[in-house]
Amino acid sequence: MSSRTGVVVALGVSQTLAWGSTYYLPAILAVPMAQDLGLATGTVFAAFSSALVVSAVLGPAVGRRIDRFGGRDVLAVSSLVFALGLVLLGLADGPVLLWVGWLVIGVGMGMGLYESAFSTLAGLYGREARGPITGITLLAGFASTVCWPITGWLNAEFGWQNACFTWAAVHLLLGLPLNRLLIPFGIQPPAPHAEATAAEGEATWLPMALLAFVFAVTWFVSTGMAAHLPWLLQIAGLSPAAAIAAAALVGPAQVAARLLEFSLLRRFHPLLSAKLAVVAHPIGALGVMTLGAPLATLFVLLHGAGNGILTIAKGTLPLAIFGPHGYGLRQGVLMVPARFGQALAPLAFALLIERFGTQALLFSSALGLAALVALLVLQTHAMKEAT
Repeated sequence: MSSRTGVVVALGVSQTLAWGSTYYLPAILAVPMAQDLGLATGTVFAAFSSALVVSAVLGPAVGRRIDRFGGRDVLAVSSLVFALGLVLLGLADGPVLLWVGWLVIGVGMGMGLYESAFSTLAGLYGREARGPITGITLLAGFASTVCWPITGWLNAEFGWQNACFTWAAVHLLLGLPLNRLLIPFGIQPPAPHAEATAAEGEATWLPMALLAFVFAVTWFVSTGMAAHLPWLLQIAGLSPAAAIAAAALVGPAQVAARLLEFSLLRRFHPLLSAKLAVVAHPIGALGVMTLGAPLATLFVLLHGAGNGILTIAKGTLPLAIFGPHGYGLRQGVLMVPARFGQALAPLAFALLIERFGTQALLFSSALGLAALVALLVLQTHAMKEAT
């Protein structure tokens, strides 16, 4: 195994753990947490949303540190913070520790999710990081597939508190060694001409704003669908069992699309991948809104495929457009609106679906098409800059 492959595997496994034990945790444990603590389920999701807000606020500072010192130690500390947050969550006997636990986990999310991993790879490999970025998303694409059943089994056999303690132990015994011992130190040297860099910075505001918009609306839709997809499919006409089975196809569709990106689309500029990805959801949604259940599975596959490629584009587009210098800070800044959008998405889509049913997909499709327009403007801007 080459050193680069080893880094990709180590980060892929640690990212699977990071996502599976935090971002995907409420889907399994929110209800038992709420019931045991005598709280509304919405309170648990509100605490989870607060974690996303914390991660958004911390993102730029974390990215700046990775630019200066590399990402290895930041990722290692994130394993410790995740473990602490999960222990606090497991010890919760009321709303106070529940909120504190999620806020601490939010700190870990700001330090230890994809943005930090992508920035670490940019520091190690520069513009050649596109392949490694795709590689870790291939592995971490199975986070829900692997971690949801494990969390469900732990909850059923030992209770949600012990499920939290178990994931905390896994962060210490697996995540921490992977991040600290198998990730090399590496940062890109500073740009040689400070004056030129400053001038370039004045010209980056439009592409940065366009990318921030694209990431915000696509992650808003992705998070809203992740929270409500089985319910939406039932409204479209599927039985509860069929809706859950169809929704489970999102994960395989994401991984299949990432394989396509890794094998074929990597030959092209990542703007092409991103444009294909943002139109996938509206195309599938059109089928569900017009024909209902017969096209529900196609919608899920297209939505999942678009999600899979967009996760990669979140890392590769800034790298291709701006280069590796200052990549970590840019990633942190770009993801601030996206994290706030994620925090709002579950409630917003719940209200839309409750009021409009499957026609709520008109709103999500409009956001996807708006993202396409933003990418086309970005492409035009890039072509002008090149000439």
